[in-house]
Amino acid sequence: MDLTAYKALSFDCYGTLIDWETGIAAVLSPWARSASLSLPDEELLLAYGEQEAVVAAETPFRLYPEVLAESFRRTGAALGHEVSDEWARRLGSSVPDWPAFPDSADALARLAAHYELIIVSNVHRAGFEGSNRHLRGDFAAIITAEDVGAYKPAENHFRALDTTLGSLGVERSELLHVAQSLFHDHVPAKREGLPSVWINRRHDRPGWGATPQPSGDYRYDLEFGSMGEFADAVDKAF
Repeated sequence: MDLTAYKALSFDCYGTLIDWETGIAAVLSPWARSASLSLPDEELLLAYGEQEAVVAAETPFRLYPEVLAESFRRTGAALGHEVSDEWARRLGSSVPDWPAFPDSADALARLAAHYELIIVSNVHRAGFEGSNRHLRGDFAAIITAEDVGAYKPAENHFRALDTTLGSLGVERSELLHVAQSLFHDHVPAKREGLPSVWINRRHDRPGWGATPQPSGDYRYDLEFGSMGEFADAVDKAF
């Protein structure tokens, strides 16, 4: 792949740039301890991820804090322990506190020297504003679930992305999609005919974590273990 052939990068945020598993586990783990539920973080994340995918598909009109809260309640029910409204609100309001991966801000700054950067994320506007205080990203456009009324892997984000590219003067053939989640991003990228880069943040851990196993065909053109490795490859290419 010639990385110099592209003019824009579209990014998933949570899982790719922001360490959402650490952020979610920071709430799920103390809840589990308070409920005398002895499960490691990986099992809690797996249980939670299954519920979030269902809630997002069932209620695409809900803002992300409401999706988080309802997914937490259903996770508790599936594990046989009730999640109180207080705990549900705690997870729902936690997005701005989720940490960025250590390499994300530097990688974004380096990539911005070569490309227009676009966020395509399953989040609400206020949540991303909080996250971008960690990322310090200079984004040409931000497309959220709140904007499009749906959650990936639905097509809504990608229809909005097509419109955004036109406003930026970027051809679709000049766009490269960058994401961690095979389920949320690489399945629809293949469906949309978009070339993509897999940031395999879980390369050193087995299992799927908070990201569901892909439910459709997917592909990716390049794989890196981190955003830093991807930015290194781009700098070398240019």
